[in-house]
Amino acid sequence: MPKRVLTGTVVSDKTDKTVVVKVERRVKHPLYGKIIRRSKKYHAHDETNQFREGETVRIEECAPISKLKTWKVIGKVGAETPVAAA
Repeated sequence: MPKRVLTGTVVSDKTDKTVVVKVERRVKHPLYGKIIRRSKKYHAHDETNQFREGETVRIEECAPISKLKTWKVIGKVGAETPVAAA
């Protein structure tokens, strides 16, 4: 089964090797039909403490690291990835 990947904004980087990522999704109201925003915060593992508050990052599901952490940060959205020369 493939791992889930979500995109969100870092809202806290105060703890060591952990960032809190807020992921927003848009859903349709069941009765009125209006599109509304719903958000949830995930604790994600950041091994090198490189991600800062306000950055948009991608997180991937992983095995539980602690009581709250079951996600790890893959990388920053929009960051250039080095291309290997062939």
